[in-house]
Amino acid sequence: MNILLSIAFVGAWSSGFIGAKLGSGSAPTVTLLMWRFLPLALVLGVVALTATRASWRGLTPRVLVRQAAVGALSQSGYLLTVYYAIELGVSSGTTALIDGTQPLVAGALAGPLLGLPASRTQWLGLGLGVTGVAVVTAADAGAGTGVAWWAYLVPFLGMLSLVAATFLDRRSRTDVRPMVSMTVHAVTSAVIFTALAAVTGAMAPPASGSFWTAVVWLVVLSTFGGYGLYWLILRRSGVTKVNTLMFLMAPVTAVWGALMFGEPFGTQTVVGLALGLLAVAVVHRGDRHDHRDRDRHGHRHADDRDGQQPAAPGPFTPRRSAWHRARSSSPRPERPVPATPTAGPGSG
Repeated sequence: MNILLSIAFVGAWSSGFIGAKLGSGSAPTVTLLMWRFLPLALVLGVVALTATRASWRGLTPRVLVRQAAVGALSQSGYLLTVYYAIELGVSSGTTALIDGTQPLVAGALAGPLLGLPASRTQWLGLGLGVTGVAVVTAADAGAGTGVAWWAYLVPFLGMLSLVAATFLDRRSRTDVRPMVSMTVHAVTSAVIFTALAAVTGAMAPPASGSFWTAVVWLVVLSTFGGYGLYWLILRRSGVTKVNTLMFLMAPVTAVWGALMFGEPFGTQTVVGLALGLLAVAVVHRGDRHDHRDRDRHGHRHADDRDGQQPAAPGPFTPRRSAWHRARSSSPRPERPVPATPTAGPGSG
């Protein structure tokens, strides 16, 4: 994997949390999100009517409505809670770490919800991840920032919104190309946040330069940079490598937030982040062992076609792992529960 692309991707994706912090002091959350998504929806709408018209052929209204629901959960609901938590004073690093537990939670819930058994390795990883979140949250709360205790529950609501979006998307039998889903999600979020801003009387943007700096930051760097590099690296290097990079977001965001905003970053924070990375390593290693065991017994992976790289099983498979095989909308077989690639503020 190209090291420069990897560094750029981690920086661009992590920048979503920093951009949320940057704009939180200049305008209400719904105002910032409205003006983030309006230009994005406009640009993607024009692209959909011109360059990507062929990608929309064969998609039924039911598929588009499902995608709108997924977008409402994975972007609107998720980003609203993340931005609001940061507006309340929760540090960007803590928010990013809570966000990073989403694939662990999704993998653990796959058993009771979809009948896909969760291994002991997955439960161990989830336990380590939750412990890491608890340690970092305690460090953040004990730093004397004056943040209300309930504010730390808000990012968990966003993470659960992502989990719900993941399971809703998995129940679809039709593959939708990334540009199509991104457009539907952006338009859905633009409508939702515009409506919320209108109801709360927060449509008018402030005249402050910091607000527009945050909007440009989020649209250009976080959305197009983060999401674009995600798919570029995915196509070049495969699922496993790109998802390994996804779990660098929490420590990078924590360091960035400490340097830029003076957010707490002491020994306790380092320990919590280390536990989070260890959780990922444990589950990732367990998935690789399971993968090799299946190979040893002669089982062929569902995505291993025409010499293409198969998608990694388990909770780390991204929501559009069928990209390699989906040149157009088509029925798809059941496959493992994935992490949602719109899992960070940088992606929406």
